[in-house]
Amino acid sequence: MANKEERKPRIKPIIEAADSLSLGISMVVAVLMGVGMGLVLKHFTEIAWLFWVGVAIGIAAAILNVYKAYSKQYKEFEELAKEPRYAIKKQLEDEDDEDYGETKY
Repeated sequence: MANKEERKPRIKPIIEAADSLSLGISMVVAVLMGVGMGLVLKHFTEIAWLFWVGVAIGIAAAILNVYKAYSKQYKEFEELAKEPRYAIKKQLEDEDDEDYGETKY
């Protein structure tokens, strides 16, 4: 029974890798969808600058995807930092905090 508890899950690294890969794919898809929207708007309205509006929307969506992924990773980091084994210990208390002045090399 102890052997089952010690085994590491095999699927977790695959899911984490797919999640990281999906960020890159979602960025490309967001920009391509924006370009597609711009082309459709340009085709139906015959206003040329609407293509660039679609491109801008796609780029904004890609940036939003990166921000969401960053926020998710930051939350996970904060939770990990709260664990006692990963907590940063006050190492400065053990060391002297003296200013040695200018160092000439």
